Amino acid sequence: MSTPTIDVDALVAFTQALVRIPSVYDPARGLSEEPAAELVAEQMRSFGWEPRLELVEPGRPNVIAVLEGDRPGRTLMFEGHTDVVTEGDHGNWSVDPFGAELRDGRIWGRGAADMKAGVAAMLFAADAVVRSGSFPGRLVVAALVDEEGMMTGAKHFVANGHTDGVDGAICCEPEGGEICHVAKGALRLRLDFLGAMAHGAMPFEGRNPNRALAATIAALAELEGRLQASPGEHEHLGLTWITPTVLRAGEPVQMNVMPAGASMWLDVRTVPAIDHAELIAEVGATASAATEQLGVGVEISVIDDRPAVEVDETDPLVTAIWDAHASVAASAPRLGGVPGATDGTMLTSRGHIPSVVYGPGGKWIAHQADEFVEVDDLVTHANVYVAAAHNFLAG
Repeated sequence: MSTPTIDVDALVAFTQALVRIPSVYDPARGLSEEPAAELVAEQMRSFGWEPRLELVEPGRPNVIAVLEGDRPGRTLMFEGHTDVVTEGDHGNWSVDPFGAELRDGRIWGRGAADMKAGVAAMLFAADAVVRSGSFPGRLVVAALVDEEGMMTGAKHFVANGHTDGVDGAICCEPEGGEICHVAKGALRLRLDFLGAMAHGAMPFEGRNPNRALAATIAALAELEGRLQASPGEHEHLGLTWITPTVLRAGEPVQMNVMPAGASMWLDVRTVPAIDHAELIAEVGATASAATEQLGVGVEISVIDDRPAVEVDETDPLVTAIWDAHASVAASAPRLGGVPGATDGTMLTSRGHIPSVVYGPGGKWIAHQADEFVEVDDLVTHANVYVAAAHNFLAG
């Protein structure tokens, strides 16, 4: 039985409708993922599905649909997220960030690539599989919240047992045509430096936490260099990075007062060869050694821990997508890696299922002004998803 074609006009229109929803999580502006989740659920119902909306936090529902085949087989999950990062200053855009303008073969706007296009493509692809009239196993289609934050949507999804029985997940994030079977780990750490307050004219009467913070930044740069030398550069993920992102002096913030405390946030991106527990201990030891002579204490806390994940390139999920891309897309399939973490990180590390990240949109365009997705890329990926689903479900 031939697979029904995807209605391209409807796919494009739905993608535009999603982009027009400012699904930034920003309670101060009264914004959340809820309107986007409701639109996804409405589209699912139009296909004849029965979606469930599971509230993760107020105004932040996951949307889940389970589509049963007509005979036993594997279970494949299509996954995307409904939140987008802030659009920032509108003056930096040449288009309305939530206008979803269709121009020059592209849909423009915040979330067009990351990842309203992927969500739309996976929905229309799953519908095409169902309309084929016969397929083994089942499909799970999930649009989750908070991927751009703490991934509470994916964590909630796993904690509620929704990955049980799932054999593989395609995370439909923009990866520029790459089949990303590996993804970097992400550690978010906070270091608090504990000194003693003193008059700025008499610093010898206290212990300056800001000097300790500066010494730690220098020491962590040396640690980063050692990690980049060994284990070195990963074929698809590049190097490990330890990046100080937020620096804060303690109270009071006053020109002539040396504060008692200071703090620093680190965004650490790792390759699979690095053990996070060992690295956390090493960061702590590095900071302690750098601050000891200054008489400043240091405490380290873990804000979030997302390990690097890796799926063997011979895994049936990888080969199903590879063969589908080869049969549908104009370009040759190629493997790659995700430079950041995605919901797939949670699905694999906590849900214990293979995940591959593969979706429409440029790999490096996310979170930038004038974000866009090529319509041809959107349509190609939707058709690849259909072929990949049939490949994977049939085994």
